[in-house]
Amino acid sequence: MAKRGDDRYNLEFFFELSPDLLCIAGFDGYFKKINPAVSKTLGYTEEELFSRPINSFVHPDDQHATEYRRNLIRKGTPLLNFENRYLTKTGEIVWLTWTSMPVNSKKLVFAIAKNVTHRKRLEEYQRLLQFLGHAKNEEGVKPELRTFILDNQDNLEDVSGEAFSPGDQVWLSDFERIVRKYAGKSRLSLPTLSSELFMSERQLHRRINAILGVTPNKFIRVIRMQIARELLADGKNHTPAEIAKAAGFETTAYFKKLFGQTYGSQRPED
Repeated sequence: MAKRGDDRYNLEFFFELSPDLLCIAGFDGYFKKINPAVSKTLGYTEEELFSRPINSFVHPDDQHATEYRRNLIRKGTPLLNFENRYLTKTGEIVWLTWTSMPVNSKKLVFAIAKNVTHRKRLEEYQRLLQFLGHAKNEEGVKPELRTFILDNQDNLEDVSGEAFSPGDQVWLSDFERIVRKYAGKSRLSLPTLSSELFMSERQLHRRINAILGVTPNKFIRVIRMQIARELLADGKNHTPAEIAKAAGFETTAYFKKLFGQTYGSQRPED
């Protein structure tokens, strides 16, 4: 039996080294203790995270639902697998899924969150690929991806992204990071993209086709559409022209047409 105080069983090490986000929050809505993964994921220092209400870090569209769930926790109801979005210090969206347990006697909440941003982005990619012309019988679409989309198009929130290997997921993340880096440039050249990914253009085409069954330019367009959606959701009332430029579309007219075809009339028609 381990002796009390034995460093081998010191849970502080577990708390500090866990890749998941671990935190203790007060019923007052502030963080009381966090592990390094929280700061690393959100990009804020501990001091910054402790100084503001937790809900101020939550995406504006998710604040109401988050506060509602937090009120249930204060009443003693555990929170299981609740997903919401946070905004990092640089403005990027991070999806987290939470399991939280209240300790009413101490007015504290012990919570653990997993970062599921990559899964959520893959789900959005699949939606966009579907909208951008990947019909059931279209030629050239990777069969596994087509089946994956068709099987899950009505319930994609339950999909965990197992259709892609960990290596593919990392590579797609690198691809997206580079496209976002050059987001304001409408003509992101494939030589530039290939160079940043340390591969030839031919290898680039083969890799993206092997994973998604599309060309690099089509996937770039998908990421640009995702950037546009994020700009629409940030509450700053951007004009269609501003969104088109920031997301890297060549013209506002083309962006509005593509947006309308993809999402219907959810705004950039003005």
